[in-house]
Amino acid sequence: MTASSRTVAVGGDHPYQIHIGPGLLAQGELLAQAIRGRHVLLVSDDTVAPLYLEGVRAALLAARPDLKTSQHIIPAGEASKTLDNFSATITALAALGATRDACVLALGGGVVGDLGGFAAACWMRGVDCVQLPTSLLAMVDSSVGGKTAVDIPQGKNLVGAFHPPRAVIADTAALRSLPVRELRAGLAEVIKYGAIRDPLFFQWLQAEREALLAADDTALAQAIARSCEHKAEIVERDPLEKGERALLNLGHTFGHAIETAQGYGAPGNDNLNHGEAVAVGMVLAARLSAALGMAEAADTDALRDLLAAYGLPVTIPAGLEAEALLAHMRLDKKNIAGRLRLVLWRGIGKAEVVPDVDEAAVLEVLRQG
Repeated sequence: MTASSRTVAVGGDHPYQIHIGPGLLAQGELLAQAIRGRHVLLVSDDTVAPLYLEGVRAALLAARPDLKTSQHIIPAGEASKTLDNFSATITALAALGATRDACVLALGGGVVGDLGGFAAACWMRGVDCVQLPTSLLAMVDSSVGGKTAVDIPQGKNLVGAFHPPRAVIADTAALRSLPVRELRAGLAEVIKYGAIRDPLFFQWLQAEREALLAADDTALAQAIARSCEHKAEIVERDPLEKGERALLNLGHTFGHAIETAQGYGAPGNDNLNHGEAVAVGMVLAARLSAALGMAEAADTDALRDLLAAYGLPVTIPAGLEAEALLAHMRLDKKNIAGRLRLVLWRGIGKAEVVPDVDEAAVLEVLRQG
């Protein structure tokens, strides 16, 4: 194993391994290890598929020439994570004749991983899924832990299922073709892990900014592995998000509200993508924590400065009304009995779930932008 390769084991009732390193999408034997049957549906989007799909298929068939494969391509972007595209993916599985031992290969970013994983969770009450994340955001967050879902107009990820993958294969070489905006968005989720539970990692991210933004394989593999180790430890203890796993959502309630208010816009527009919205959300959560007397304002400043240094937004986009954002936050899945339940912190590395948060305090933070 080279300095730019890592393996992270996820334990619990459904153990699997996360393989991290350059060139993994060309390793047919590695891809084939997780496939038990002979039906494989490759789900991807129209940005990623032209770059990698045929290479993955060729590598896989070289290792397993008996496989019967098909593909299902969706338009790129969050706007494609819909019930209609979920239905179309199910139809593709039916057309393939996929049996109970079939496998969905989700090749792409978080949208493809969520949609493909949800289809795998539902086809014949659950078939295998192997996550092949090609964005940093997916490598450190959505591909790990088994959360799958689609969006509806009322909110993000409100229709879905827990469905752990058979394996995650994260090819860091794919990040070289990633637009810089998407790389930065993924780094927001990496920074999140330092913010919620690892002050030393937070400091490392301060020191390694240039290497990470340059997509250095070794730096990226280390950042991805550390992020996945944190997520794996939490997911093992709380696979269905009954408690501790909610900590992984620092900034997400605010961020999802922003995304919902902006309508999950198409790629290339001015709307924030998921990582950018989470970056803003983390700053808002830190500001709220300070306003509630839980943390020092200096910690908020440190988080905001680090996110800004990575080129991420740290304020609410213009034109979004505080009251509308709060209304979207009320639909968050972490809420209990209609009361806001948010992930806040007591400083860098000390996140906690806070029930029954005062809506007036939230509204004031939202109004300040």
